[in-house]
Amino acid sequence: MRRIAILTTVLMALPALALAAGFAKVGTFGGQELKIGISARATGMGSAFTGVADDATSVFYNAGGLVNVRGNEVSLNHVTWAADTKLSTAIIAFNPRSIPGTFALSVRSFWMDPQLERTAYNPEGTGRTFDSGTTTFGLSYARFFTDKFSAGLTLNYLHMGLAETAVNTGAFDFGIMYRIGLGRDVKLGMTIQNLGSEFTFDERESRLPVIFKVGTSFNAFKNERQQLLCAFEFQHPNDNVERANVGAEYGLNDMFFGRAGYHISYDSDGLAFGFGAQIRTGETTRLRGDYSAVDMDALGYVHRFTVTVVY
Repeated sequence: MRRIAILTTVLMALPALALAAGFAKVGTFGGQELKIGISARATGMGSAFTGVADDATSVFYNAGGLVNVRGNEVSLNHVTWAADTKLSTAIIAFNPRSIPGTFALSVRSFWMDPQLERTAYNPEGTGRTFDSGTTTFGLSYARFFTDKFSAGLTLNYLHMGLAETAVNTGAFDFGIMYRIGLGRDVKLGMTIQNLGSEFTFDERESRLPVIFKVGTSFNAFKNERQQLLCAFEFQHPNDNVERANVGAEYGLNDMFFGRAGYHISYDSDGLAFGFGAQIRTGETTRLRGDYSAVDMDALGYVHRFTVTVVY
């Protein structure tokens, strides 16, 4: 099985080499909203989450980490994005008793409030409105192949619309997680996201923004009351230059959490921070709330909220 893990890692790295380019291709790919981070916990750590991915939001970061959901988990996320746009997601992860592994169903909606239709002859508006947005439905599955190696896959159906124009397409994500151990719970994660065919929107062909990520995480220290989790991530998008993320999460009594991170070589994203709190509502149930803020330079701070129920 170790050979399988190594072979899988190599095969995942090949697409990144094929996508390599000497210059950025900003603005030449569609579906840019797919790159927006959804989790307040992950973005509070500077989005360095590929090597962490241990909750239901793994379906959007590294499906190979979804196996860490041992019971059932519901995650609701909301992002107040730039230009009065919004991103809302809902995820339910569960473990069927008759099938090994973890499944998840997810829906992601990037949307804006209805806008007034304007024309050259009616600059103040025609009285009609239009809307715009993207809705994605996902099905994820992940399982352990050894006690240290897991892999996961997410199949996505995308509907993108603007006024009367719409297009439907599909894509998939694939991720792996390898638990190295070494006494500090060191993990290595790799994922490739948004793999799909070309699509035509308003008579113009476009492609989805494929991203290859590799990340690692480890416990800088851990005892019965406190834990400091550190993470680093490297990204290779097919429409921009390489970039990196670094972050950390401090936990106290598994109840209170503080997070901070930084985005390296991004066009706008910079410092990130956040916090969270968790309460146990039963022997196997708990409720968690998280918040994060990311400095996006001229666009200001972007705020995210996550509510998680584990049962």
